[in-house]
Amino acid sequence: MFCQWKVAFYRGMWYNFGVKILGIETSCDETAASVVEDGVRILSNVVVSQIDIFKEYGGVIPEVAARSHLEVMMPVINKALSDADCSWDMIDAIAVTHAPGLLGSLLIGTLTARTLAILHNKPLYAVHHLKSHVYANWLSSEKSSALESEDFSGNLPTFPLLALVVSGGHTQILYMSGHNRFEIVGTTVDDAVGECFDKVAKILGLPYPGGPSIAEAALKGDALKYHLPHPKVPNLDFSFSGLKTAVLRAVQKELNLPISHPSHDLKNHLSEQQIYDFAASFQKTAVEILCEKIEKSKEKYPDARSVVVAGGVSANKALRTALPEAFFPLPTLSGDNGAMVGAAAYYEIQSGVSPTDPYTLNIYPRISIV
Repeated sequence: MFCQWKVAFYRGMWYNFGVKILGIETSCDETAASVVEDGVRILSNVVVSQIDIFKEYGGVIPEVAARSHLEVMMPVINKALSDADCSWDMIDAIAVTHAPGLLGSLLIGTLTARTLAILHNKPLYAVHHLKSHVYANWLSSEKSSALESEDFSGNLPTFPLLALVVSGGHTQILYMSGHNRFEIVGTTVDDAVGECFDKVAKILGLPYPGGPSIAEAALKGDALKYHLPHPKVPNLDFSFSGLKTAVLRAVQKELNLPISHPSHDLKNHLSEQQIYDFAASFQKTAVEILCEKIEKSKEKYPDARSVVVAGGVSANKALRTALPEAFFPLPTLSGDNGAMVGAAAYYEIQSGVSPTDPYTLNIYPRISIV
């Protein structure tokens, strides 16, 4: 049972205060746990990343990721509770990512959350990964006092809103009429933008993960050096497979090599400045494509009062500069973390979502947010 909460009415909804949720995230290669209060206040946020492990391989190996989660899962949770100065008696609910993601990684997180919910008699909330990324925009030091008083003063996104979700596995535009109300209005028809960053980085010989590597290289490059096409995709949908191929062909042309030349060898023929220029030109084009679709979505949904950007690619400084009026999560919350899971679960509670049965909770490696 939940503890007694202070209740206030704001923007057509009743809100509860003093709700502490333990959020657990293991959808890919970060083992994360966090204690979040009232959906906005981070009391602790512990993340153990496996990036250093997978740099050597140039990408995530699912079996290795699952074993790594298993090794650190309980130490991460215990540290999150310790950092928040919380005992189990002070935790009101447990939230965990159950979809989408890597099967083995999701299993470790959900099995842990299910067991803890049963042992400590806590309500369990199963949260969609993309929903969590969106709700990272309700978490920041600037906004952390937003629910401190009954007038809810604070700079929070306002509904209805448009959410641009950009990560290694997803590129979507969502329309939200209110908390926990999602409609997909645009999606990628092939590669996600984060996946495209990784693939272009590999062509250029830049280390994994590709997003930060390209962003760093782009700082030293000429973004106007190489003209890259904008895919012509109808409506609000995206396509990034063609952009990746366009970079590949541009590199081959620059080096005067045939299209049959292996892509993995191109980096051995590029100068440092060419790598910087290609990185800058690609990043500029990718950001422009995202911004064009956001502008079109604002035209199609003129009632949208806010735009939020979510997912790992939201950490990209060029994208943040290009969308100055949009809400972005703190850079430390752009990647996978437990705080965003706790925040998403809090607003599920406010929306009347019932807890999940810990004995029957399942995982879904591939499932839509709606």
